[in-house]
Amino acid sequence: MPSFEQLSELLDPATTVLLTVECQQGVVGPDSALPELAKEFRSSGALGNVARLVAAAHESGIQVIHAIAERRPDGRGASHNARLFRAAERLPVQQLAGTAAVRVAAPIEVTEEDIVVRRLHGLSPIQGTDVDALLRNLGCRTLIVTGVSANVAVPNAVFDAVNRGYTAVVPADAIAGVPADYTPAMIRNTLALVATVATTDEVLACLRPTRRR
Repeated sequence: MPSFEQLSELLDPATTVLLTVECQQGVVGPDSALPELAKEFRSSGALGNVARLVAAAHESGIQVIHAIAERRPDGRGASHNARLFRAAERLPVQQLAGTAAVRVAAPIEVTEEDIVVRRLHGLSPIQGTDVDALLRNLGCRTLIVTGVSANVAVPNAVFDAVNRGYTAVVPADAIAGVPADYTPAMIRNTLALVATVATTDEVLACLRPTRRR
């Protein structure tokens, strides 16, 4: 774990962005298309920790970006080149554009200053979306990655961020995957090699309320 001084240096509000990954009702909400993942995200406290981090980001002037995965009702533009995509097409809850399923899940608060980026294809919230250009325009140097899942989208986001020159910070208790014991193994054996891993409380301790930019 990084020291308070090291983490504080990384989390300069002027150059830090908080990214929430697929923290949407149809994924982590009570009526999730993926109930096992939703249960783990909520029961582990990860959802509550994401909400705490978002609230603190709002208070400290850190920009928040919510990355949402959705699909058109007619499926145009959706990916079909992996078993995961084909399985998602058969789920009882669909992440359809404009529906409640693709709204950010409570208790995470979305303010007018937040940016919501929606993607119709692929596995990554960064690759092939507007996120990278937005981060550069925002002057981002450090990206805090939160959300789901530790199996696919979160590591994708971390790798893509690092490959594009950003420093990734992962609050280990603000992400989740399935089964439950997979997440700590992924963090220990993979994410810790490329990202700064901390806890939600450690990140919060470095954030100080200030006026929004």
